[in-house]
This record gives sequence, C-alpha cells and structure tokens, in this order.
Amino acid sequence: MRLYSWNVNGIRAAMKKDFVGSFEKMQPDVLCLQETKAQDDQVLEAVAEIEHYHVYCNSAEKKGYSGTAIFSKTEPLSIQYDMGVEEHDQEGRVIAAEYEHLTLVTVYVPNSGNELKRLDYRQRWDKDFHAYLKKLEEAKPVVVCGDLNVAHQEIDIARPKANYNKTAGYMQEEIDGMDRLVESGFVDSFRYLHPDEVKYSWWSMRAGARARNVGWRIDYFLISDAIKNKVKNAEILNDIMGSDHCPVMVELDD
Repeated sequence: MRLYSWNVNGIRAAMKKDFVGSFEKMQPDVLCLQETKAQDDQVLEAVAEIEHYHVYCNSAEKKGYSGTAIFSKTEPLSIQYDMGVEEHDQEGRVIAAEYEHLTLVTVYVPNSGNELKRLDYRQRWDKDFHAYLKKLEEAKPVVVCGDLNVAHQEIDIARPKANYNKTAGYMQEEIDGMDRLVESGFVDSFRYLHPDEVKYSWWSMRAGARARNVGWRIDYFLISDAIKNKVKNAEILNDIMGSDHCPVMVELDD
C-alpha cells in the first residue's frame, strides 16, 4: 500500500494549483487530506474529475474551516467520523478507514493558535486522541497520518531555539503529547527509516521560507509497533507544490 497524506490548505485553492497533476504523479492507493476548508458537497464537487476512488469527507460545522478527506482505491470495510467526544467533534478533524489488516486514521490536530489561546484545549485533545487511537488498536494495527501540528525534536524544525516554548507547534506541552504517542507504541515512520535526515513538510508563507528551506516537520505517518517491520519506504515530497505543506508518504508491504 502506498499511502499519502497532505494538508492542502483548502481543496478548492489546491485544485487551481494543479492538484490533479500532483495526484496523478503520486498514484496513491490512499490519499488523506487535511484542511480541506470546505463542506462535504463542496469537496466532492471540487474533486469530481478524479475517478476510480472512493471519497470520504468530514467537514467542520464552521464553513471554510478545517476538514479532512480520504481518497481510497479500495473500498474500506468501514468508515468512522470523529472521536465520539463532543468537545472535539465539531471541526471535521478525524476520519478512520478500516481495511482488512489495519485501520488508517487521518487527522488535522488543532493548532494552539496565536498567543497560544488554544494550548489548554490542545492538551485535552492530545490526551483524548491518544485514548481514541489506543482503543482502535485493540481491534487492528493503526496507521495515523496527518498534520499533527507539532515538531517533535530539534531535528524537525529549522530554528528550534527561537521557537521552543514560544511558538505554537513547538511548545513542551505539545511535544509531550507526541511523546505520549511514541512511548505507547506508535512509530514515526520517517524517523524510523531516516533517523538523521533533515527534511521539512511545512513552511511559513512569509519571507520566502520555503525557498530558503526554513521549515518544520509537522506532517507524519505513525505506525503501530506491531507492523513497523512492514514499513518499506517513507518520504517527504518537497518537490510537490500547491500548499504551504508538502505531501508525506509511507509504503507498506502487504
């Protein structure tokens, strides 16, 4: 299975930036999207020219905000939307697709925001999302992908000292949330295969950050430890444009 994840920063905007061409280049078995910024019907209308995929969307109640989607060549055995936690289930942030040997979860983790106004909420989210994943894992191994809105280690951010405990996405509380996932058996697939490689998946739109590669690695594929030996390849596709994020990919042996 070739699985891709991409925060597209608005699916309708991405369609105007050769999303279809990028999709054809990737040839995914499954593509997970975050930040579609559209209602379900608008997502389906925007991607109507993409054929031979089952498409599942989860939209926020607030229009033009957040949202996730999954494109799957194979029809999943089941689809589950949201976590079943009222506080978290208004923003279209989670979809779980069950396949024969694993459950794939796409997630757009809340940003702690300007002035860290949502940092307390983010910590509740992280704990509840961890519990949700571990519950899923009781049935089958889990692959979770998406924009986790945290740079886990110094190697994952171009300017760690300038941002540590000052900037959303590199607060110790957020790092602790990521540590909880890793310590409970979720393997960071890119770091598993590329322990020392410096590569980023998001760049600020200000001051030519992408051209200068002043970035953050905040998009991940985390894999249940039970199937980490099936990870054949894990990449960050810096050459694919169209968003402030680039796609990330993992390839799993059958």
